[in-house]
Amino acid sequence: MTTEERPLLFLDVDGPLLPFGISPQSNPPPHSHSARLRPELGRHLAALPCDLVWATTWNEAANTEIAPRLGLPHLPVVPWPDPSADHQHEDQWFGLHWKTRTLVTWAAGRPFAWIDDELTDSDREWVAAQHPGPALLHYVEASRGLGDEDFTILREWLRRPNDNHAPPRSDGGKAQRA
Repeated sequence: MTTEERPLLFLDVDGPLLPFGISPQSNPPPHSHSARLRPELGRHLAALPCDLVWATTWNEAANTEIAPRLGLPHLPVVPWPDPSADHQHEDQWFGLHWKTRTLVTWAAGRPFAWIDDELTDSDREWVAAQHPGPALLHYVEASRGLGDEDFTILREWLRRPNDNHAPPRSDGGKAQRA
């Protein structure tokens, strides 16, 4: 499989990689992210058969602050467009996450998985209708972050992304795949 054929994995930081915790006592201040970052996540992410891409408001800081702590190399960063009132209103009207359109454009038809703690069925439906390739939109609970079960789902999907246009739900009612 060439680099162009490898699926993309869009990574959100806050929530999936830096869990927020389940109570105020277990939730450290925002700038103490190293206490919430689990270094083994980098090893698991690097082992996935895909191209990792930062899809976070951390922007380039994800490469300087997060990647080294995870043992990851410098990764591409999705540049976010300047918000416009029209675009924000349109996405809010349809319930789309503000990242959705940009990620589909950035993927340019390549298969992709996107892990985030703010995904909705609207995002999944829109991606299914607008993205010509397979896509997995995987919701990660912000209070716990990425775990073994999430990596199992990612590995399974990445083994055969071209067969995953409309796989069955595996999340107890929350559609995870587009």
